[in-house]
Amino acid sequence: MKRNFNDLMAFITVAREGSFTRAAAQLGVTQPALSQAITGLENRMKIRLLTRTTRSVSLTAAGERLLLAIGTRFDEIEAELDMLTELRDKPAGTVRITCGPSVLHTILLPKLAPLLRDYPDIKLEFDANHGFRNIVADRFDAGVRLGDTIDKDMIAVSIGPQLRMAAAASPEYFAAHDVPLTPKDLVHHNCINMRMTSSGGIYVWEFDSKDGPVNVRVEGQLTFNTTAHMTDAALAGLGIAFLPEEEFGTHIAEGRLIRVLEEWCEPFPGYYLYYPSRKQSSPAFSLVLDALRR
Repeated sequence: MKRNFNDLMAFITVAREGSFTRAAAQLGVTQPALSQAITGLENRMKIRLLTRTTRSVSLTAAGERLLLAIGTRFDEIEAELDMLTELRDKPAGTVRITCGPSVLHTILLPKLAPLLRDYPDIKLEFDANHGFRNIVADRFDAGVRLGDTIDKDMIAVSIGPQLRMAAAASPEYFAAHDVPLTPKDLVHHNCINMRMTSSGGIYVWEFDSKDGPVNVRVEGQLTFNTTAHMTDAALAGLGIAFLPEEEFGTHIAEGRLIRVLEEWCEPFPGYYLYYPSRKQSSPAFSLVLDALRR
């Protein structure tokens, strides 16, 4: 039986996107043409690969097996084709990175801006969120996380200095509330919480002491899943926020926020760029890596 590899690529794209609409847009074809290609593939193989409803597309058991068998092989072919850009005068291609909003603003964009000016054929795509993405399954070239949260099977490269947490509130807040002297005093304060995107739980505030870590589960009127809004709430006098000190910018130095419990906050490993150890780097990715390396 003659194989149609275009139909296989169409199947992989629909399976990964979970949508004929998104897959058709990515492939640059119409949705009816894509649906016809998948139907033709299923007819030739005499087995159903996708289950379709009016709202969703899901893989059958046979579809899951086919995707697992051929998906990574097509990725390898695409990677080898991308490597051919090394033969051009300037590296080209898209590098996809998932990261948190803060590190994108403070480290990635400042370091990568000169690269974009020097290499106009390189494109960068950022996925900014607080969750942990599977960079292999989601087809990212790399991710950025704190150094102690990276899986052991990844290559990790430091791209920033050590960090420290900071607890801070406005002068107006402390005019009406006692300054906490130990982390346990925070249970008597209005604290600004963060809901973790990855787990869905509320972040437990983590401090250090000579006897070891001190974790405190705080309460308050406000909960966010973005750090910028936590800073805004602290500036508005609505409670104590607990974030990496860089998130507060110059607000502490210029007196708009008062830092507390500083002696309970020890430095910890900063941000690292990480990527699969088995991935063969494209010329564009190698330049991004060089630009971000400390």
